[in-house]
Amino acid sequence: MSFEEHASASSRRGRPELGRLLSHVRAGDEVVVSSMDRLARSVIDLSQITDELMAKGVTLRFVAEGVTYSPAGSDPYARFQLHLLGSVAELERSIIRERQADGIAAAKARGAYRGRPLSLSKQDADAARRLVAEGVPKAEVARHYGINRSTLYRTVLTSP
Repeated sequence: MSFEEHASASSRRGRPELGRLLSHVRAGDEVVVSSMDRLARSVIDLSQITDELMAKGVTLRFVAEGVTYSPAGSDPYARFQLHLLGSVAELERSIIRERQADGIAAAKARGAYRGRPLSLSKQDADAARRLVAEGVPKAEVARHYGINRSTLYRTVLTSP
C-alpha cells in the first residue's frame, strides 16, 4: 500500500496520510521514505515517529540516507545516527527558511517584492462597498466580483 503526503512535514498536525500510515502498519511491515526530512522536520518528531513505528514492529528505511531501522534489538549507534542525520535535516530546513526570509526582505527593499496582487481594484472595492451599503446580499456581491465572501469582508468591509 502507498501513502503519499502533500502537506508540509513541519508538524504532525494536518498530515492525514501520516495518521493513516501509522494506524495501518503492522508488525513485519516495511515503511520506505524517500528522505528523513520528508517524514519529519524536527528531530523530536522524527524520533517520536520512528519510536512509534519500532514499537509496532515495523522496519523503517530511508532511501536518500541509505539507512534502515528495524525493531529487532536496540542499536545505540543506529539511534545516534538517526538523531545526527535528523539534526542535519532540521538545520538545513532552518537555513533555507532564514535565506528565504533574507531574500524576501532584500526584494522588498529593492521594491521588487510586492506580495500577492489585490483581488479587487480600488474602483471595484468602492463599487462593492456601495452595493453592500445599498443592501445587496454580500454573497451576491462576492459572486459578482468572483471573490470569496471572506475576501469581501477583509478587503471591502474592514478597510476604508
